[in-house]
Amino acid sequence: MSRIAYVNGRYVPQREASVNVEDRGYQFGDGVYEVIHVHDGRFVDTGLHLARLARSLRELAIPKPMEDGALLVVLREVVRRNRIREGIVYMQVSRGVARRDHAFPRDVAPALVVTARHGKAFPREIDTWTGNAITAPDIRWGRVDIKTVNLLPNCLAKQKAREAGAYEAILIDRDGNVTEGSSTTVWAVDEDGVLRTRHLDHHILPGCTRAAVISLMEEAGIRFEERGLSEAELRAAREIFLTSATSYVKPMVRLDGVAVGEGTPGPVARRLFELFARHADGAAHNVPPASPRLASCGGIG
Repeated sequence: MSRIAYVNGRYVPQREASVNVEDRGYQFGDGVYEVIHVHDGRFVDTGLHLARLARSLRELAIPKPMEDGALLVVLREVVRRNRIREGIVYMQVSRGVARRDHAFPRDVAPALVVTARHGKAFPREIDTWTGNAITAPDIRWGRVDIKTVNLLPNCLAKQKAREAGAYEAILIDRDGNVTEGSSTTVWAVDEDGVLRTRHLDHHILPGCTRAAVISLMEEAGIRFEERGLSEAELRAAREIFLTSATSYVKPMVRLDGVAVGEGTPGPVARRLFELFARHADGAAHNVPPASPRLASCGGIG
């Protein structure tokens, strides 16, 4: 079956989909994107993702291409036409098409592209859902809290991880502190047993899965600290795990070739994996593609 994409008002076979060569997303990377996990036909954390999309658009002064209700109709239709039960739906909004000039054009409509693809089913056993990580220098720009399509430094870090046979590259800033992964939020249980992740600022993306996990921890009474980690603290950690829309809660059992803790998923990661699995299976604020209801979207900064 041919994959179907939505491109600026039309549903078209993906192999025939195209954008204008003067689209500013192509010319300047002047655009933003979001990815939503589809699990068992259900959009996971939809409200959080749409809220972050709106925030990214505001930060770059790009108008919304449509209101959330209409966008959700498009997302549902792309998922339906591609018969996705497990996978992702991807949306990208650029400033639009205009003569090439660094300054923003006036009176230009934003461009919207939506695609979807099949993926593996949600993992059921954490012991088969582990990975290895490497460290890499963080060379990204100063506003990575905006989810832009400017991902070349992330791609370079991810490629370095792949070449090392690792799942992820954990980024270290020039002061020797952990920021995040190339496409994930980084969590660690430090040598004192304290669960930590970096506080939100301009140097990390406000992860939607991060926000969902924090909400789950607060409901379950699990203590954690939004406090940065040095590279040395990361290397001494009892547990390291990642969160994202496609990593869910994923333990890293080796870092730069050295075992993390005992080299197996730790008790904190196990507990959060279980909580998030139940959340993805049917929490009230995960939206079925057949329903237009949106969630409360607070807590992502």
